[in-house]
Amino acid sequence: MFTRRYSRIDRLFDQIEHALGTTLGARAHAARPNPAGDLPIAELDDAERRHAAGLMRINHTGEVCAQALYLGQAAVARDEATRMQLLEAAQEETDHLSWCQDRLQELDSRASVFNPFWYAGAYAMGLAAGLRGDGWNLGFVVETERQVEAHLDEHLEHTGLPAQDARSRAIVAVMKDDEARHAEHALAAGARRLPRPIPDLMRFAAATMKTVVYRL
Repeated sequence: MFTRRYSRIDRLFDQIEHALGTTLGARAHAARPNPAGDLPIAELDDAERRHAAGLMRINHTGEVCAQALYLGQAAVARDEATRMQLLEAAQEETDHLSWCQDRLQELDSRASVFNPFWYAGAYAMGLAAGLRGDGWNLGFVVETERQVEAHLDEHLEHTGLPAQDARSRAIVAVMKDDEARHAEHALAAGARRLPRPIPDLMRFAAATMKTVVYRL
């Protein structure tokens, strides 16, 4: 059986194609069913709909960044097991991306116009983390997923998504569980704790992204 070996040029073009598809609105294909399933579409007033759309747009952009981050890290991972773990996590983030796209369409909204910018920044961060070595690479995964998990938890609180928006809440709940599992797997694989001020800089970058993407 013939197995094709991909050159660096092949992988480069594959990464470019993925980046363009992810940031310019190509349909993401989920491997798992949408957690919203057959849940009813709630009646939301204009303010609630805009608020839910803003939060789901943030979540969508977060998944765009996750794709870029993990692919950047995987591109320079030194250990094959680490690389495969990153690519597996990236596939689950593709599920999240698809589910968020679905919900944005249901809310008559759209993705952030700045997604190409966020993707480029996250990919650069992934490369930088990966070049430090696999322990730091996985440490970056742990910190990222812990911060994302806390962010999604805020969306499930009463001040986050509208209480009656069961479809958005079902998607966010599964995303939150997946992020926690990614962090646990990275810890088990030998993640190193990131030194200060890296976690604080990550929080600042995430807060800036959320402020912009909520509206744009």
